[in-house]
Amino acid sequence: MSAKFKSLSLLVLLGTLLGGCVTSGGPERKEVDLDKALETHVQLGIRYLRDPNNREQSRRHFNRALELGKKNPLAHHGLALLYQADGELDIAESHFKKALRYSDGFSMAHTNYGVFLYKQERYKEALKQFELASTDLTYNRRSFALVNYGRTAARLGLTDKAEGAYARALALNSDLPLALIEMAELKFNAGDYAKSKAYLDQFSEKNRQTPQSLWLGIRIEKVFGNRDKERSYALALKNLYPYSAETLKYQELSGNDG
Repeated sequence: MSAKFKSLSLLVLLGTLLGGCVTSGGPERKEVDLDKALETHVQLGIRYLRDPNNREQSRRHFNRALELGKKNPLAHHGLALLYQADGELDIAESHFKKALRYSDGFSMAHTNYGVFLYKQERYKEALKQFELASTDLTYNRRSFALVNYGRTAARLGLTDKAEGAYARALALNSDLPLALIEMAELKFNAGDYAKSKAYLDQFSEKNRQTPQSLWLGIRIEKVFGNRDKERSYALALKNLYPYSAETLKYQELSGNDG
């Protein structure tokens, strides 16, 4: 992505206020004013996008931004997220593609397009988007792109690539919850129960337990024969998440319907 769009993307993400207008005259002033107006409409579109009750305002501002610059990747990216939220998946995808056509290095768009594809179980296509985002060394959410790459690779049975992606994500952020729990799952499935427990323990030190972490804890402690800890995990799972898929799995494992 060009330096201009990286700068604009940063403004949008941080929600910073626009500064005063440049006071030079003539065509240069008009161009600066046009850029400022476009930025303002994109920022307002993002702001309203976060509020489900103001999607029409968001749509209006993104469309206005495209009237000022029809190839603006941030406006197309915003509309892609908006139409995805509306359930208009074909239109959303067309805007994702335009955002990337007009700024191929737009890592945030690669990531969100990857999530879009993952949710439709288009895993091979999603993997490519996450790969592109995760190789951008300047991307400030690169660790999350790596986790998404790992999860998608795991879905495709590419275990070595998944493990490599989680390891790289943890090298960037050693306490990244998603990377820890996914690595714990991967190690458990590989039969490396000691390492699985180590990753799970690290996750549990700083994060609230989830259905996934509690279910994994049950299985790990069962392997090690620690019945008290297994029961503790099971009780937490049933009390905190009684209607989760993991609770059903536990009931099937234990033969306990209560």
